[in-house]
Amino acid sequence: MIAEGKSSERAPYLLALPTWLVLGGFFLLPLFVLFLISFGQRATYGGLKPIDDLWTYVASGKVLAQYARSFHGIYLQIFWRSIWMAVVTTGLCLLVSYPVAYYIAVVAPERRRNLLLGLVVIPFWTSFLIRTYAWMFILRTEGLANKLLMASGLTSKPLELLYNDFSVLLGLVYGELPFMILPLYASLEKLDLSLLEASADLGAPRQSTFWRVTVPMTMPGIVAGIILVFVPSLGQFIVSDLLGGAKTILAGNLIQNQFAVARNKPFGAAIAFELTAAVLLLLFVYALYTKRKGQDVLL
Repeated sequence: MIAEGKSSERAPYLLALPTWLVLGGFFLLPLFVLFLISFGQRATYGGLKPIDDLWTYVASGKVLAQYARSFHGIYLQIFWRSIWMAVVTTGLCLLVSYPVAYYIAVVAPERRRNLLLGLVVIPFWTSFLIRTYAWMFILRTEGLANKLLMASGLTSKPLELLYNDFSVLLGLVYGELPFMILPLYASLEKLDLSLLEASADLGAPRQSTFWRVTVPMTMPGIVAGIILVFVPSLGQFIVSDLLGGAKTILAGNLIQNQFAVARNKPFGAAIAFELTAAVLLLLFVYALYTKRKGQDVLL
């Protein structure tokens, strides 16, 4: 009986062991290696420079040189641009996605909901890179957008819609919209409509009902959508590389350039670890929020 009790206690840990091995091998171990590389020095022709005297290297402060460098000059501007673009992208996605998710979950007939959800996830059937290239053809000087604007008489000459902050934000919002709509739909689908009816019966206007009943009850979906949009937007580099050109460099582009072009692995690793730490901190705050509200972390 004792042996059976011990084996039953071990069962959950044994079942979770493959998951922990995968997470450890493909996430924690690379992150730890990245963390170690960030304290190194770039060799003359790339790679890592050997450290002869570890104690002297640490005592001199050179061990933190890559992190100190990342908080100076143009790098702070790149970080700031990445943050405000991620914030604006998240806000625009929330502004557009909430009415869409509300319509699908509450207003649309039940027989059409699966079709509408299918339309939301259809973009995932195509490579994100191909969809970004498609936006390049749409936004370029002789592209579809400019042709429609000139044909409608709104402008007499082509507008510069490509290779600027506008095109990058447009690409980010387009790419991240499904990640905002789906968690919002999951929360709105659980919405108790009788509470909305009770609010209306008590004389509350629709606007008051929305802000005091609907929004608080769907807050877990809002927070989850914000996390799912803000995190990838913060580290995005494909959209800014293709739609922004050399004029809009984000943190993701900076990391890519350090590893692929400048061949400065320690500096690239330091920036990547800072970005990862910021994301993990954001997820930790989200976990605390959901725990305090008595909600599951995953919807």
